[in-house]
Amino acid sequence: MKIVVDRNIPFIQAPLSRLGKVIALPGSEIDAGVMRDADILLTRTRTRCDAALLDGSRCRFIGTATIGTDHIDLGYCRGRGITVANAPGCNAPAVAQWVLAAAMSHIQPGEHLADKTIGVIGAGHVGSILIRWASALGMNVLVNDPPREEAGLRDHDYTTLDRIAREADIITVHTPLTHDGPHPTHHLIDMEYVNSMCRRPMLLNAARGPVTDTRALLHGLGTGKLSAVGIDCWEGEPGINPLLLHSAAVATPHIAGYSLEGKIRASQMVLDALSVHLGLATPLRADAPEVGPVAESISEDAICYDISADTAVLKSNPEKFEDLRNNYILRPEPRG
Repeated sequence: MKIVVDRNIPFIQAPLSRLGKVIALPGSEIDAGVMRDADILLTRTRTRCDAALLDGSRCRFIGTATIGTDHIDLGYCRGRGITVANAPGCNAPAVAQWVLAAAMSHIQPGEHLADKTIGVIGAGHVGSILIRWASALGMNVLVNDPPREEAGLRDHDYTTLDRIAREADIITVHTPLTHDGPHPTHHLIDMEYVNSMCRRPMLLNAARGPVTDTRALLHGLGTGKLSAVGIDCWEGEPGINPLLLHSAAVATPHIAGYSLEGKIRASQMVLDALSVHLGLATPLRADAPEVGPVAESISEDAICYDISADTAVLKSNPEKFEDLRNNYILRPEPRG
């Protein structure tokens, strides 16, 4: 059995070696030639999994150690009988930590997060943890998630995007990237929405780059509609907009979810799915310690993340976006 693995997925090569030959490569070097005789592909977002990669391949399992599947042609995989597994929620606590650290970096001396209203757009894995932690910190939390609201879920008091634009001091997006359906999220934060903002909020994107329109963010900063932006997920990354990079108060290279615990969860979730796919009597275990439960609540002190240091590094080295991302030193998640 030949297994092709993105070499930047940690804790995974040793357990896979018991199954067969493991080929570990940078995501950008996984191509059709490599996949021709491969049975399994374990990847991240930088490998586009579609006909160009997989036509003629015997691969029947793709595991992505990421929350999203934007890089995978799911329709093509279904048609070819290729099982696809991802890792939903694996890094949600780390992304919530990034948001709160970004918010703390923007408040004035003597202020606290409890003084602020945060608008959370998207109440899934990340959003739900962020809502819980922000509420425990005393923040006023406004939640928008039309699909969950329309599904009749009563886990939060949902409100409108218009109300968030009127009342929020911080607005953060945590949606998947979609282009169609009743609630498309591509350029959800657009020029019209930015112009409707009333309290000069800080706008944060640690979801998917194209959920926010770069031109709208620059317009908001230029007109004063936005007091600041914090970006972890960029349109066009790794070729990020230099003006937005220069203007952003917080700028990181798509590492909001890069906690040690999140990486362990992601690797284990992919191995669990592969074990089921192969019908293994003894499931594969990541070469890493067990991860404890997510904190129910945290204090400001527990956020414990110097986001300004990561911002300074990216601003000084934007051309090294991929290197900074691939070689990021994993940080610990907050503890209650």
